Amino acid sequence: MAAVIAMLEELRGIAPLTAEGAAARFSAQEWTPTGKPRDGVETSWERNGIRGWTQTLEGEAVIVSFTVWIRDIDESGYFDDLDAVYEQGKEALVGFLPEIEGSSLVGHLVEAEPTAADKDEFIAVK
Repeated sequence: MAAVIAMLEELRGIAPLTAEGAAARFSAQEWTPTGKPRDGVETSWERNGIRGWTQTLEGEAVIVSFTVWIRDIDESGYFDDLDAVYEQGKEALVGFLPEIEGSSLVGHLVEAEPTAADKDEFIAVK
């Protein structure tokens, strides 16, 4: 989570946030590019199992998202116990929130309202 917090702190210093500015910050923080550049700008990044993406929306607004993958699969390539993986994911996410709340980002936190797309998610949106 420290890598995500550091990136968010870097990105909040960019006004206005641009895809080029975000790419420069990801690179400076030693994230590894993982995708094909869009419009000449890298938009997919990885660091220590964490993925980061930037997306430019209409009107030039840029959003940044992060994903942490937890996989527990058996030798066949399938999840051995899907419920256990979901529980492990919940426990990991519960541990992340205090790190963010204790960072300089606390003033920027807002409660996320679930969308129709979130209804099938296995971990509640917060």
